[in-house]
Amino acid sequence: MKDHWDRARWHPAYRAYYWMLTFPDIPDLLKLARRCQDALAPLGMDDVPEDGLHITMTKIGDTDRVTPNQLADLAATTLQARFTLTAHPLTASRGAARFTVTPWHHLTDLHHTLTTANTRAGVPGGRPTPSFRPHLGVTYNNRARPAKDLLPYLLPLRDLSPVRIAVRSVELVELRREGAAYRWTVLHSLPLNDRLL
Repeated sequence: MKDHWDRARWHPAYRAYYWMLTFPDIPDLLKLARRCQDALAPLGMDDVPEDGLHITMTKIGDTDRVTPNQLADLAATTLQARFTLTAHPLTASRGAARFTVTPWHHLTDLHHTLTTANTRAGVPGGRPTPSFRPHLGVTYNNRARPAKDLLPYLLPLRDLSPVRIAVRSVELVELRREGAAYRWTVLHSLPLNDRLL
């Protein structure tokens, strides 16, 4: 595994706009994340704060490359229906321990909508939808280590019950890094339509 924070771009002054799903008020998700973080504590990783759980949908652009008019255009984006996700514990990526979220088709549809809105607004944007891999980080790896070191801690957590998450809005945020955590300011919260899938 690599050090998640070994990213020159994310220096203290760096700011960028992103589309994100945030989960500050889902007690079952917070409880599951905390249980997993506690189990992984001996590894000394950097836990995602309770108010920092999120799914990054796509980048909009660095703050110096996006105008207020473009942000206003993005804030007028029309979104599809609400949906429900399931967060499945727990797996690892190259830089984090994370929940897998399913079903993907709601998220890829939403990613496509947001990518289209980015293109229409003329902002730099992020990765194309075919390369989008949705996940929900729980704790970030903060040094190089063999992935096998996580296995004794991860495997018992895989049997925990998944959590359902109702997704009702998408946030347009200004994202920054503070120490070993991502923090953001919500600029616009765009509600999804009332019909729940």
